[in-house]
Amino acid sequence: MEEIEEVGRKPRITRIYPTTVISTSMVLLMIGLVTLIGIHAKNLSNYIKENIVLTVIMNEGSAEPDVLKLKNEISQHGYVDKVNYVSKDEAAKTLTKDLGEDFIRFLGYNPLSPSLDVYLKPAYADKDSINSIKSQLLQNAVVKEINYQESLVESVNRNINVVQIILVAFAFILLIIAISLIYLTVRLAIYSRRFLIKSMQLVGATKGFIQRPFLAIGLYNGLFAGVLAALMLWATIYIAQKEIPELVMLQDKSEFIIVYAGVIILGVVLSFISTFFAVNKHLRTNIDKLYH
Repeated sequence: MEEIEEVGRKPRITRIYPTTVISTSMVLLMIGLVTLIGIHAKNLSNYIKENIVLTVIMNEGSAEPDVLKLKNEISQHGYVDKVNYVSKDEAAKTLTKDLGEDFIRFLGYNPLSPSLDVYLKPAYADKDSINSIKSQLLQNAVVKEINYQESLVESVNRNINVVQIILVAFAFILLIIAISLIYLTVRLAIYSRRFLIKSMQLVGATKGFIQRPFLAIGLYNGLFAGVLAALMLWATIYIAQKEIPELVMLQDKSEFIIVYAGVIILGVVLSFISTFFAVNKHLRTNIDKLYH
């Protein structure tokens, strides 16, 4: 435990509270993990939504310049991520590969129509938005019909909404637990210094003079706990990537940096605030109650 020099001299920190740092870092680690799980769930949802395809099938006999003109028009809409043109020949090759036999040789002609594969931005990959987009596109004379995996869209949006609600609730509960646990840990650590606090107060030390060394300790505790939690979080992600390489495609380094920084800042803030209230509690305590 740190020592505070005698009254009248500038307080000096010599070491931190290991127990406080470890317990705080464990709670911060849990909050960080829940946050990263939420980020991965969001990124997975976006990945699936970005790969939902609206297949815009053209009328038979549609001229290629008209189809390409429609492709350019669709590409300019804000809800579109990208548009791919699939010619009759390309469609025939794909179907032949899927069937495992040359259906054109059997039929004697290619019955398929050219089409456009429209990939939407994640924010527009829901049933209402897609129906609105379909209505707009069907007004074009060269468009015959539009197909997409409706059941997949509904399933993805429904499941992601449930997961988000659960994660937000869990994160809120963890935050309450973190605040309570950190406060109680800090309060217990400072409890052992209650006589020193009261002695300094009795010989005339100001409130600010008494608070400063403890608040400095709180900052150090929070900083060390946050850095430790961030390192454990990084180690957890590193191991997860080794076991599940596919996670890499769902990860964004900038989001990770924000989470790591957030964990450190949260540790500093919670530790500082907890220390402030714990010290003030002992400053207000009557000297007759120090032994209770």
